[in-house]
Amino acid sequence: MVGLVLPRLVSFEGAPRRSASVAERNLTSLRSAYWLVLISGFLEPVLYLFSIGIGVGALVGDLTLPGGRVVSYAAFVAPAMLASSAMTGALAETTFNFFGKMKFMKLYDGIIATPVQPFEIALGELGWAMIRGTLYSAAFLVVMVAMDLTTVGRAVTAFPAAVLVGFAFGALGMAVATFMRSWQDFDLMGSAQFTLFLFSGTFVPAEAYPAVLRWVVELSPLYRSVHLIRGISVGAAGWSWLLDVAYLLVLTAVGLLVASRRMGWLLYK
Repeated sequence: MVGLVLPRLVSFEGAPRRSASVAERNLTSLRSAYWLVLISGFLEPVLYLFSIGIGVGALVGDLTLPGGRVVSYAAFVAPAMLASSAMTGALAETTFNFFGKMKFMKLYDGIIATPVQPFEIALGELGWAMIRGTLYSAAFLVVMVAMDLTTVGRAVTAFPAAVLVGFAFGALGMAVATFMRSWQDFDLMGSAQFTLFLFSGTFVPAEAYPAVLRWVVELSPLYRSVHLIRGISVGAAGWSWLLDVAYLLVLTAVGLLVASRRMGWLLYK
């Protein structure tokens, strides 16, 4: 006997209902000030779009994409801001808030005493995070259409891609949060997030980087997200979309698996 209580075996019977209950708990505990947080999170990428996409874009002019398509700099930057917005909204819920509930509020210690299992908690929290990420994505796509940076049809197609980006980063954020020991550890995560934001083909094409750095950039999750949404938004063709989608689906699955396993170990130890 190693002194640990092993987690219960995952049972998928009733799992969607129990996961929905976790998300519903977050909804019922909302306070009015939370909407200010949502608004501020949405405004950040919009301000980047106006200041860099339009302001700097007036100096840069048009860009020629690898496929030969010529787009304005604002149209080039806008999909990257959308991907970043989806990433930020998902990470905010599945890192800081998730860590606080698990480590300090001890919320999941009580939930785990019910039939809800670690995987269902992770899935429910991810679903809740996606409500925030989806709101960001939908609002930003409306801004893009209003500014004539994409068409309505392409915006409708880009929406599920942005939701997939949120799922991937939400699952990744939850997995990372289970390894955090204190709030100070989030300084490292903030640095990593900002580095991704700067070096994921956000403001310049990946082809502008040296060959070695370019391969590192193209392996990053935010680059795959930007590449997917940019390809849809500007109408670029290519089967590389399938690689982006597969990458994000695998990241979501791995993130959920690691998060649920780590939660089970932390809650049952």
